Amino acid sequence: MTRFDWYGYGAEVDMPATRACYGRAGEWDCPCGHCRNFLALARERRLPEELLAILDSLSIPPEKATYVCELCYDKDWREKGLLYQLEWRIAGRVVKRPESKENEGTEWGPQVKQPGFYLMLGHETYPVEPEFPQPNFDLEVSLYLPWVLDEPVDGPEKE
Repeated sequence: MTRFDWYGYGAEVDMPATRACYGRAGEWDCPCGHCRNFLALARERRLPEELLAILDSLSIPPEKATYVCELCYDKDWREKGLLYQLEWRIAGRVVKRPESKENEGTEWGPQVKQPGFYLMLGHETYPVEPEFPQPNFDLEVSLYLPWVLDEPVDGPEKE
């Protein structure tokens, strides 16, 4: 196991197992516009540098997220971007959480605010293909991303 420390979290990662899982995995493949927008940004590495550094240290291509969701439609999205929740599953375990009462008693640690995103580590129960060995955990990030596709954004008011 390789030890990593990120913003008050500590994790022990099974690097060979994580690399093998992502070697077999495809890119996130939801056909909706919001997911395709994320993919365009991830392929061009237009995510926060701090997040890319974490993913690079784990040998995880950003476009191979294990969960992508545009969280809510905001009428001011043109200025702020669209709020996304992104996750990447990792073989290993969380061994330290930042001190906080947030999410106490759950599988998730607290959100840690960084310039441009919020990060937290925990464990989701939904399956991911390919299957990850046990134990495993998820790196979750919430952040605003710009719309870069040459098509309208779906929302309450169609463009």
